[in-house]
Amino acid sequence: MDRTLIVIKPDGVRRNLIGRIVERFEDRGFRIVNLRMLDMRRETAEEFYSPHKDKAFYPDLIEFITSGPVVAIIVEGTSAVQVIRRMIGPTNSLEAPGGTVRGDLGLATTENVVHASDSIESFEREAKILSLTEELPL
Repeated sequence: MDRTLIVIKPDGVRRNLIGRIVERFEDRGFRIVNLRMLDMRRETAEEFYSPHKDKAFYPDLIEFITSGPVVAIIVEGTSAVQVIRRMIGPTNSLEAPGGTVRGDLGLATTENVVHASDSIESFEREAKILSLTEELPL
């Protein structure tokens, strides 16, 4: 069993898509290990997205992710990182195929509803930054 992180971004929260997004992952057989709504502070966002610090879109990304609450979710299941990445689709929602989270619900490149860790190493780093390392009690 692998774990990965999904973050429902401020546009997904504002548009009341939390339940619809979570349902997709549960329907696929993933187990929610931890889930928390939070306001990502600027310092946290800068650390979270530090791998993109030198890219032109970085300032807009930081502004966007700190513009409202997000929902951070750790899910567990077989090949979680790879399957979740396929389920969410490409970063640019306008290019994401139907049937993916971004293709069905995203509006643009930045307003693409969700973030998902791209590797187990990224998951471990990102979950630690968001203080989501503890499992919810059953």
